[in-house]
Amino acid sequence: MLLLFETAAGFALFKVNKEDKLEKSDDLYKDFETLDSAKKFVKLKAFSKFDNTTEALAAATALVESKLSKGLKKFLKKHAVGDTLAVLDAKLGGLIKEKLEINCVHNSSIQELARGVRAQLGGLIAELGTADLTPMSLGLSHSLSRYKLKFSPEKVDTMIVQAIGLLDDLDKELNTYAMRVREWYGWHFPEMTKIVGDNIAYAKAIKAMGTRDKAAGVDFSGVLEQEVEDALKAAAQISMGTEISQEDLDNILALCDQVIELSEYRGQLFDYLKSRMAAVAPNLTVLVGELVGARLIAHAGSLINLAKQPASTVQILGAEKALFRALKTKHETPKYGLIYHASLIGQSQPKHKGKISRVLAAKCALAIRVDALGDTTDAAVGTEARAKVEARLRQLEGRSLASDAGNARGKAQPSPYSAAKQVAGGSGLAAGAAKAYNADADVVEPVKEKKEKKEKKEKKKDKEPAEANGAAADGEEKKKKKKRKADAEEEPAAAADGEKKKKKKKKDA
Repeated sequence: MLLLFETAAGFALFKVNKEDKLEKSDDLYKDFETLDSAKKFVKLKAFSKFDNTTEALAAATALVESKLSKGLKKFLKKHAVGDTLAVLDAKLGGLIKEKLEINCVHNSSIQELARGVRAQLGGLIAELGTADLTPMSLGLSHSLSRYKLKFSPEKVDTMIVQAIGLLDDLDKELNTYAMRVREWYGWHFPEMTKIVGDNIAYAKAIKAMGTRDKAAGVDFSGVLEQEVEDALKAAAQISMGTEISQEDLDNILALCDQVIELSEYRGQLFDYLKSRMAAVAPNLTVLVGELVGARLIAHAGSLINLAKQPASTVQILGAEKALFRALKTKHETPKYGLIYHASLIGQSQPKHKGKISRVLAAKCALAIRVDALGDTTDAAVGTEARAKVEARLRQLEGRSLASDAGNARGKAQPSPYSAAKQVAGGSGLAAGAAKAYNADADVVEPVKEKKEKKEKKEKKKDKEPAEANGAAADGEEKKKKKKRKADAEEEPAAAADGEKKKKKKKKDA
């Protein structure tokens, strides 16, 4: 059995002398405690040294990606054909067996054997010393790290983050400069501000015209539309602006040059951003567009970080301040963040924007993971997801149209009026089979209910005076009873007083 061992200096093949001890991998490290015991266990059969760092880097990169390089292929063909080869990578072993027809072995015992060989590598390979191997390993590790950093898919999105940041800064600067041009030149030609609305066209018109008195002889066909040009020339003849000197005009024209150059550079930067987004995140670009996709990546920090976020986080990404304010004040949380600017949400009605943003965020989360972790470069997943979101949007709009119609289910609707079936005279009868009047279609309150309501009202009115009269009669009866009681109490008292008077009279007599 031969052991294939890769070093920073080259490829080495070791002959394994004690194959029976590989089964006892737990005690295998004892055979490599000293250099003499290690030489008894394995013996160097062949060594292929790298000529330079570039060759070492190419071989190391191929091994990292489990590929068979040309140098390794020639080395194995020359020294390993007909023997069993022990390898450290199972995928590489399968590739060697397929292309070179060499039986390969990979298990835990081989890993322990390679660990022991690495411990005594300087003594086992006579051509190398520990002093030579250390700087080789360090130099190769640095080169490999730079290579991986240069071609790592995780680092390509850094350009997108920088580009979208610069694009936003350019928009702010362009707006500031354009407003300054309007305000500055407005002292000379104030009417032009309302006539020309576009900032870039405004700056180009100033460049072509100069002062307003030259407007009549200037052709603005490449800058303005014909109607705007006519209005501008007419306004220039009756303008109420102040006169400016040539030095003032030169400074204004210099600022106009800056606005035009920045706008052209912004266009170039946007084209670059579109190409980078199409290469790095094609599925996300199909769903939300280049600008929104780039802002999502920039907000998360990288495409990998964005792929780790759930759909609920993608939905409100960019609205963190509103989210925490809502949680603090116990109000409703926001329904969307940066994703609100996507075209699919802009197409939906205001009452459906929340639902569409939730559906779109779910599809975006899947598309981002495909872009970040998948091997495909096409946008098939994003195209399919966009079709589903559009179908959901049409479904919601269809429901709203049906509900807005206002026709309740199960109720008979009156037939539409047909003028063709009416007679031209005043008879009001149809020429052919006339439709009878549909009385069921009228919503009329039943007559019985009206009569019952009237009767109830009349009874209430009759009861009210009767109750009032009854209450008055009860009051009079109570008064009479009180008088009777008082009279009954007064009669015995008067009789007793009369008897007392009689007795007094008899005594006096």
